[in-house]
Amino acid sequence: MTENNEKTALILLGCPQVPVQTSMALYLVHGLKEQGIRPVIAGTQAARKLMEVADPDRHYVSEMTDLDAAIDEITGKQRDFDLCFVFIHNDSGVAYAGTMAYISKARVYALLFGEHAEELAGEIEFPCEVVAAKAVHNPMPLKRKLDEVMQWAVSKR
Repeated sequence: MTENNEKTALILLGCPQVPVQTSMALYLVHGLKEQGIRPVIAGTQAARKLMEVADPDRHYVSEMTDLDAAIDEITGKQRDFDLCFVFIHNDSGVAYAGTMAYISKARVYALLFGEHAEELAGEIEFPCEVVAAKAVHNPMPLKRKLDEVMQWAVSKR
C-alpha cells in the first residue's frame, strides 16, 4: 500500500512468448484502474517493450519497472503491494509466483495460460489463487476466468 492508502497491484510479466500475455495484462490493468487500484507492471525487457508499444500514450500503463528490481524492492522492504498477479506459462513463472507468495504481503493470483496451463497449475504448492486456462492465441478462455476472480479480488481489498 502507498502512503496515501491507495490500493496497489503488481502485475508480473515474464517472457512474452505466448501471445495472450500482453493483451490480458492490458485488460487486467484496465479492470484494476476502474476499481481504483493502482497497477504497477514489472516485467522482462521484452514484456515491457510490448506494453509500451501497445499503450504508447500510457492510457493504461502508468508505471513499469524491471521484474528483478521490483522483487529487490519488496525483499528490501522498500515497497509492497496489496495484490499481485503473476502471468505464468512456464516453470520460471511458477517460481516467480512462489517468490512473491513468500516475500510479499500481497494476495497472490497465479494466472496460468498456454498449452500446459493445467499441468503447471499442479506444480503450485504455495498459497495463492489459481486461475488457469488453455489460452495461447485466443485470450477469451483466460479473460472469462479472470473476470470471475476479479469480482471477488477487488471486493477483498
